[in-house]
Amino acid sequence: MPATTRDPAGRDRLARRLDAALATIPTPMGGPPFVVDLDAFDANADDLARRAAGVPIRVASKSLRVPALVRRALAHPGFAGVLAYTLAEALWLEEEGVSDDLVVAYPSVDRDALARLVASPRAASRITLMVDDPAHLDLVDAVRSSAAVPVRVAVDVDAGLHWGNQVVGPKRSPLHDTVDVVRLARTVTERPGFSLVGVMTYEGQVAGVPDEVPHQRAKSLLVRRVKDASVAQLRVRREQLTRALARVGDLEFFNAGGSGSIEVSAGDPSVTEVTAGSGLLVPALFDHYQSFDPRPASFFGLPVTRRPSAEVATVHGGGLIASGAAGKDRLPLPWAPADLHLTGLEGAGEVQTPLTGRGAARLRIGDRVWFRHAKSGEPFEHTAAVHLVSGETVVETVPTYRGHGLAF
Repeated sequence: MPATTRDPAGRDRLARRLDAALATIPTPMGGPPFVVDLDAFDANADDLARRAAGVPIRVASKSLRVPALVRRALAHPGFAGVLAYTLAEALWLEEEGVSDDLVVAYPSVDRDALARLVASPRAASRITLMVDDPAHLDLVDAVRSSAAVPVRVAVDVDAGLHWGNQVVGPKRSPLHDTVDVVRLARTVTERPGFSLVGVMTYEGQVAGVPDEVPHQRAKSLLVRRVKDASVAQLRVRREQLTRALARVGDLEFFNAGGSGSIEVSAGDPSVTEVTAGSGLLVPALFDHYQSFDPRPASFFGLPVTRRPSAEVATVHGGGLIASGAAGKDRLPLPWAPADLHLTGLEGAGEVQTPLTGRGAARLRIGDRVWFRHAKSGEPFEHTAAVHLVSGETVVETVPTYRGHGLAF
């Protein structure tokens, strides 16, 4: 069984295993190899399905960005459908036969993609658009001459915690009050050429925030308090929404959650499906959760090119910084071998990254250090191919979206 994040000894075993698997694999164009450990990926899928307890899991493609991995997740028991990043991506996945059940997670203002959607009855029957404003419907009507091809629509509802005058959570939908949600839902159902099929409530302040961070006990306690309050508030709000929307029409799905909130989201009686993506690859930002102990599955390897001193080993490249608020937690994490750390002055550089720690003394020029990215899916924007490893063998090398010539 692949090592979890709480098994330091497993990191040295991982380094040996990945080194063995990649020993004879040429690196295209001199870039670092990007690897997905299929043993860890499958174990994480098993664990996500266990945590979902029978509630279907929709695959968040943004957190994978490798079509072969999206297919692999969908083939796993307990997974069904894709939550896409953009409409253009959803159209491509539908055309390629990756899935016939795709929900676009964010409202689309891509006129070209919208025109392609309404021009294809098959795609329009398989892809659901996300809206939170009548203006999103106006854009669809602006690109079509008739309402002959109905467009499937889901309403994105704010799932932040309203705590006094504060709202804690992602700044997504403007829809919070049930009356406003119902008003938009009626607008959809009464407008020719649209079909209301679902609702989405993504509680990012529960799903995407670590709550058991070492040396941050006070902050972790506060985060857990926010999560508990969010879960309690959302259960009441979702029940109210479900009752109110039942008077508007029959919905196919009520989507919620993410990899960090699978249990509590799936346990809400109003929720019919949950979403997961990062929990399959486990980036560094998902290391410190109380509710689960994940297995890192995604890595990129950088060669040691210099030994400035006995205590420092310098690798080539490394500056794959994650999106979001700038901070140390957005830097890539040197993972295997163990006991390696970035330096405070240089961090992760574009052309070189010095490493310190007890593990640095054991590294030689030509050795490889395996890093984890802070966020899932994002490192694959930097490569055309990913090596899929099982045990000590590369079983397949597959293209990323970039490898398909795509940039969503």
